[in-house]
Amino acid sequence: MKKSSVLALAEDLISRPSVTPEDAGCQDLMIGRLEALGFQVTRLAAGGVENFWAEHGSSGPCLCFAGHTDVVPTGPLEAWHSDPFTPSIRDGMLYGRGAADMKGSLAAMIVAAEHFIARHPDHVGRLAFLITSDEEGIATHGTRHVVDWLRDQNTQIDWCIVGEPSSENRLGDVIKNGRRGSLNGRLTVQGVQGHVAYPDKADNPIHRAFRPLADLVDQQWDTGNQFFPPTRLQFSNIHAGTGANNVIPGQLSADFNFRFSTESTPESLQAGVHGLLDAAQIHYQIDWQLSGPPFFTPPGTLVAATQYALKKILGHPASLSTGGGTSDGRFIAQLGGQVVELGPINSTIHKLNECVAVADLEDLSRIYSEIMIHLLGSGRDD
Repeated sequence: MKKSSVLALAEDLISRPSVTPEDAGCQDLMIGRLEALGFQVTRLAAGGVENFWAEHGSSGPCLCFAGHTDVVPTGPLEAWHSDPFTPSIRDGMLYGRGAADMKGSLAAMIVAAEHFIARHPDHVGRLAFLITSDEEGIATHGTRHVVDWLRDQNTQIDWCIVGEPSSENRLGDVIKNGRRGSLNGRLTVQGVQGHVAYPDKADNPIHRAFRPLADLVDQQWDTGNQFFPPTRLQFSNIHAGTGANNVIPGQLSADFNFRFSTESTPESLQAGVHGLLDAAQIHYQIDWQLSGPPFFTPPGTLVAATQYALKKILGHPASLSTGGGTSDGRFIAQLGGQVVELGPINSTIHKLNECVAVADLEDLSRIYSEIMIHLLGSGRDD
């Protein structure tokens, strides 16, 4: 039986070992398909990261499909049931690293664009692609870089579909219409090293930090709102000590992260942390790093178009969610447009034996095509 265009392209992409930030030729493959449709493509490599912006149409509102070609490392190869970069189909599931996150989505997007432009060669507005190979890494030279370039070019994105695997139990059951912000902190508490038998001649930073760290965990930073859960702080690493059990350490370090709602700002969270630590009268410093602010797209044109496509193709709408980690949507939203995430089931992402249902990829491509038709087709709803 002949393979569908979506499956064939997904397999071709998976077969390329594009462990972040490597692209391994994935973008060349996509660009070739898009240029054949008449897209104008601008390559925007930066810092060893491959990116591109592709656009079809010269004026009017812009519908952008965004995604990444890079994947996370495979983990132990011997624990996979088949080679992670040799696509394998078993019981209707396509296995391989990136199958769900997110080479399957990329294949669905490209084929959807091919079908859409064949039916609507003179569509209204602009259809665009924003693709990076730096989403799974530090995310400094990828989508962030392209967004800066778009801002310099005064290029607007009105609606953006990010192909992240948003679905939970079945395809299309969840649309991510926002994400919490992420703020990292590295706390260093200074003490005075000494012998455990002479604590009066030392200053133990573990003892100094114990209660204020607990206060940070117990603090209510905000109560969230109807769209976001309350802001949470989590410690991910604490280290102190010299390795000897008879030495009071001179320093403690702790890494922590805020996943924060739109009810808080990076500045308010930083001020709250400093207030608690200052009140504890400890000698400390904090290095802050903002991964991204929260973003939120209220129900409107894009959410309605996405729900319309889901009901038409799958027969059911999705619930709206802002849960989970961060995504490159946080950068794209800064341009002021509406942003949602819609992609495959996320139960195997970043895991061994990552997989996606072949039938879901076919349906996902049809959903993407319907969104294009609804927003940019000749008979679209305004």
